[in-house]
Amino acid sequence: MNNRRFGDRLATGLFWLAGAVILGILLFYLIFIFWKGINVLTPHFLLSPPKEVAAGGGVGPELFNTFYILFLSLLFSLPVGLGAGIYLAEYARSNRLTYIVRLSTESLATVPSIVLGLFGMIIFVNAIGLGFTILGGAATLALLNLPVLVRVTEETLRAVPFSYREASLALGATQWQTIRRVILPACFPGLITGVTLVAGRALGESAILIFTAGLSVSRHAFDFNLFVPGETLAVHLWYVNAEALAPDKDAIAAGTSALLVLVVLIFNLAIGLPSRLLQRRLTGNK
Repeated sequence: MNNRRFGDRLATGLFWLAGAVILGILLFYLIFIFWKGINVLTPHFLLSPPKEVAAGGGVGPELFNTFYILFLSLLFSLPVGLGAGIYLAEYARSNRLTYIVRLSTESLATVPSIVLGLFGMIIFVNAIGLGFTILGGAATLALLNLPVLVRVTEETLRAVPFSYREASLALGATQWQTIRRVILPACFPGLITGVTLVAGRALGESAILIFTAGLSVSRHAFDFNLFVPGETLAVHLWYVNAEALAPDKDAIAAGTSALLVLVVLIFNLAIGLPSRLLQRRLTGNK
């Protein structure tokens, strides 16, 4: 008995230690990033356009393009990804076709982003003739999100106990009513987690957008035109560190890094907290 208690306490302590190490690394990373860049995050920096060779440039257009391209990519990928995941989990039969579809989505989910960037450049930039545009970048970014959304949706729906389906069908509900009123509310937190992970990955993506959306921005602030170049915060950070000629490029890079981390944190909270409240309303919990 003593050996069992000792083993249990030892395992618990190791797990707590592992969690503390991960949390410590995260806190160190956040403190380091914000310590270097928080002083740069002024209203002028957040709203003004960048400058090539002069000091004092900002990231206003890049900040707007980051959310604009993210919104467009999710607009393309969410209906297809969620729909395909629901079909595979609830409607598709186990045969060779569904096996090929699952294998294809898993394979696409492991493709490096730079490969998808080259694919987007070949198809959207050159073959279709869009050039370096926001539309081409969002479409290619949707291809990055799509396989992850399909797999997350399917696995989240399959995690719901089958007894939920049996109880709903026994009460006379159709299959679609069961999915809409029982299965989706039950797995709503998992779906939101998957969407949040996909969106966070898209916010920090640079390789794809370098080859499809370009390294410049529109001359007009907050330009909704889909056919103009759309440099994002992640791409701008890469460009400032690699090729910028501005004398204050180190400060711009530090400020852009802090802003990008802050954007991801705020975005995750903005999606996560309302989703919890909505999930409680859908399931009837108070």
